[in-house]
Amino acid sequence: MPLITLTTEWREDDFFNGILRGKLSSDCPGVVVVTNAAGIPPLNIMHGAFVIRNTYNHYPEDTIHLIFVSSEGSGEHPHLLVRSHNHWFLGADNGMFNLILNSQPDMIISLDNPDNSDEITLFVRTAAAIIKGTAPENLGTRISSLSEKVPLRATIDRNVIIGSVIFIDSYGNAITNITREIFSRVFEGRDFRILIKSNNYFTEKISRLYSDEPVGEIVTRFNSLDLLELSINSANLCQLFAVETGDAVRVEARNESRESNGLF
Repeated sequence: MPLITLTTEWREDDFFNGILRGKLSSDCPGVVVVTNAAGIPPLNIMHGAFVIRNTYNHYPEDTIHLIFVSSEGSGEHPHLLVRSHNHWFLGADNGMFNLILNSQPDMIISLDNPDNSDEITLFVRTAAAIIKGTAPENLGTRISSLSEKVPLRATIDRNVIIGSVIFIDSYGNAITNITREIFSRVFEGRDFRILIKSNNYFTEKISRLYSDEPVGEIVTRFNSLDLLELSINSANLCQLFAVETGDAVRVEARNESRESNGLF
């Protein structure tokens, strides 16, 4: 029997959680329901897409992913059932699917909703139909494209990479859109300097572990997603440096004329 995951904007004590789980228990008895992520910042499509993009493929094939992030549908952004990479996704056509999948899905169904049900009822009803083996085409109209939202991408030059913070984790570490592959392409075997938000905070090395640096020092490393991550050993970098999503991170060829001890 398929697994169902939930990614929501709701707090743990929000009554929406009980409504959703109650309906799932009634309409999909025996199905395992897993909270993939809760408390996504309300209406923050980029944040929700980042979480789902980096988690969904760890679940078994045919998992049904219910997405309640900016999930109110409309004529312009209808509710969709999407099949991609042997997974099912249910959510609003608000640009999130494009950010999650970064490729054309195998199937896109614009869901019928003749009784104007709310999205909780509609998604549960659709998930139950999938589990029962209902043909997706019987649940709505097949369409060919998704609404697009352009992800933030790092820009590169021969001596510079300019990226941005795209996610802040629970420890206050800043995850950027600079990939290991991009970094290696520009700075493999070269001296570099990574500047955080401004010229005031920088480092000149990549560490493997947080503990590779002394307590209180900046740590730059590639995390399990192969994205450049900025942190401070045993401290919250984003609080200390007032770093927010969207802030710039610059990697440049090292200028020997700049004072080398520039962290604090």
